[in-house]
Amino acid sequence: MSDARVLRVAAVQATPAYLDREATLALVAEHVTRAGADGADLVVFPESFVPGYPDWLWRQNPWSDGEWYARFQDQSVEVPGPDLDVVCAAARDAGVWVALGVTERVRSGTLYNSVVYVDDAGTVAGVHRKLVPTGAERLVWANGQGPVLTVVDIGGVRVASLICWENYMPLARAALYDKGIDVLLAPTWDNSDEWVPTLRHIAKEGQVYVVGVTALLAGSDVPRDLPGADEIYGGADDWMSKGNTTIVAPGGEVVDGPLTGSAGVVTADLDIALVAAGRRAFDPSGHYSRPDVLELVVRD
Repeated sequence: MSDARVLRVAAVQATPAYLDREATLALVAEHVTRAGADGADLVVFPESFVPGYPDWLWRQNPWSDGEWYARFQDQSVEVPGPDLDVVCAAARDAGVWVALGVTERVRSGTLYNSVVYVDDAGTVAGVHRKLVPTGAERLVWANGQGPVLTVVDIGGVRVASLICWENYMPLARAALYDKGIDVLLAPTWDNSDEWVPTLRHIAKEGQVYVVGVTALLAGSDVPRDLPGADEIYGGADDWMSKGNTTIVAPGGEVVDGPLTGSAGVVTADLDIALVAAGRRAFDPSGHYSRPDVLELVVRD
């Protein structure tokens, strides 16, 4: 990064090779290479981009998805491990950081909804696990244990993630504000009309940049060899996620996006000086925090 006060972020709205880890990681590496050539410092991917979001949970009866879950678990990502080697190599060669949404599998078999950070030297620099899966997601993902509320330093810019509806946890947001973040990444599956206003609210509340990034997936992207796939999913007009990728500045102004209905990369140069400037009026962990009245205890 040539200027520590400017972070060039590329938010990738793309379609994974659904439930195919190797092919999706190769796609990730391609996007990292292209973003690096475009001058990006940080490349951000959607929630559980590898091996894909388990959308079928919302369309089937609970516990009727044995073969779907088996493939999902088999194609999940081990961290650390060789699965991410292709992404680490791409990050190193491009000289960029990567924040990649994955379903993480640990040795016991438990799955976590995670964001993995790969630094510009090609090493895993941190992991954030979603604190609480939402609704039907609890049938595949566990509550985040171990690495949660992780903050990474990218050339003097402090970056963290909250995944999807984890962003509606006010104490999680407050904890990250207290850690002094400048940029909040919000990989999500949320396509609702309320999501972009949520991102804008957080940007104003925390006086931080917010990068919301969503996948693009339709029923036609689901492998047809999965049992019942033709009955559960239609074609290209059966949207699982139309995308909603948006970048918001401190104070709540939309910098770029929302991008919906097509693949693309939303890119912005984040002027980090605007974070401190906004906090002159409202600093949620400083002069607006009132620790004599309110106290937050964090066990991370």
